[in-house]
Amino acid sequence: MFPFLVRQSKFRHVFGQAVKNDQCYDDIRVSRVTWDSAFCAVNPKFVAIIVEASGGGAFLVLPLHKTGRIDKSYPTVCGHTGPVLDIDWCPHNDQVIASGSEDCTVMVWQIPENGLVTPLSEPVVVLEGHSKRVGVITCQTPYLLLSPKPEAHLFFRLLSGCDNVIIIWNVGTGEAMITLDDMHPDVIYNVCWNRSGSLICTSCKDKGIRVIDPRKETILAEKEKAHEGARPMRAIFLADGNILTTGFSRMSERQVALWNMQNIEEPMSVTEMDTSNGVLLPFYDPDTSVVYLCGKGDSSIRYFEITDEAPYVHFLNTFASKEPQRGMGFMSKRGLDVNKCEIARFYKLHERKCEPIVMTVPRKSEMFQDDLYPDTAGPDPALEAEDWFEGKNGDPILISLKNGYVPGKNREIKVVKKNILDSKVPKKSEHSSHANKSASSTPSIKSEAKMDEILKEMKSLKDLISSQEKRIIKLEEQMSQMAI
Repeated sequence: MFPFLVRQSKFRHVFGQAVKNDQCYDDIRVSRVTWDSAFCAVNPKFVAIIVEASGGGAFLVLPLHKTGRIDKSYPTVCGHTGPVLDIDWCPHNDQVIASGSEDCTVMVWQIPENGLVTPLSEPVVVLEGHSKRVGVITCQTPYLLLSPKPEAHLFFRLLSGCDNVIIIWNVGTGEAMITLDDMHPDVIYNVCWNRSGSLICTSCKDKGIRVIDPRKETILAEKEKAHEGARPMRAIFLADGNILTTGFSRMSERQVALWNMQNIEEPMSVTEMDTSNGVLLPFYDPDTSVVYLCGKGDSSIRYFEITDEAPYVHFLNTFASKEPQRGMGFMSKRGLDVNKCEIARFYKLHERKCEPIVMTVPRKSEMFQDDLYPDTAGPDPALEAEDWFEGKNGDPILISLKNGYVPGKNREIKVVKKNILDSKVPKKSEHSSHANKSASSTPSIKSEAKMDEILKEMKSLKDLISSQEKRIIKLEEQMSQMAI
């Protein structure tokens, strides 16, 4: 007789535990918008939560230590004129956050060092280019979706749009650098960068997943009907370059699938979960190759280990609770307590509160566990924006957590809008008097600012007309085919 074999894994006994009530964030009016985003974003300093707001959109930004009851008068970030749909922190600056809204704009915000004391309504920069609501924002390593310019050391890679368009922004200049508008016939559910920043993968309402080279503006791999069901899907890159998707079968069963982009026609693995309407939000830890699946409206978190041996996706365990989750935030490795063998932390949104949930590997030793904490992505960007646009790639710059993470000083993000007339205006003579320069500087600045505003509006209108013309051509082609 052979003994029953159990797969060995150091994460087999990972257990989740909700914190005590006094460590939760209470009396928060979590947004009721029917949009399938996480509604929550966290980093080692703050937790941000999209909340109900009258007359526009808003979200809370709370220092992690500010637990307990949150006063109704607590200041919010409130610059949008429509409901906020998605938020994400800059991975290279813990005080910079981006938000997308139904008002068709993306806004980038600088949060004060110790949090808000008054409402914040003036963003660092407003990014306008979408013709419909902006429902997806991705600020991810290796560099980031927010930023540019060496002064800020941030690179804002913004992937967004319910108008079937993906725009990559240079936040340091407020420019839309790359627009991908002919690749998705329907609403884009989510976008994710690969580890080196060279590719993106997307999931779309047409049930397809696509791997795109954004700088070449080409689709490298495409799978139609990755999941047969009509409910929303999600697609994320794994550290090894494979793609993990969550979706629904034709019989409305929730599924998890693994794909190799080199041979994307057939999945490497498909795992049937259960029958539920809640969209599965995947949260991936590249250091441990563990993926956590949180269903909106569920009361559980399932987690799996991804390996390079069949069946590739191995179920580990389930954290179950009584209350359903309206959204979920996922803490980066830099914010975890390595002394307690904490390998993940979630911030679960209830109807009126936010509850941290800690995932721990049971270990008796008090020594640093090297196998649980390999070097992880640090706050320094691998590249500047200009380097990336020139074709360079870079894996994240790793740091050790052996002595815990000690945050450095975050620099203020700077935005310098470019004026296209600058290159056409001849340089003034070096012999011009200082008095003449002073006399003419004020009206010159005002006129240039007005001209810049007009040119920006003209460009926006031209882009809108161009996109509508392309849409009309497609519809005419469809009509002609139907007539035949």
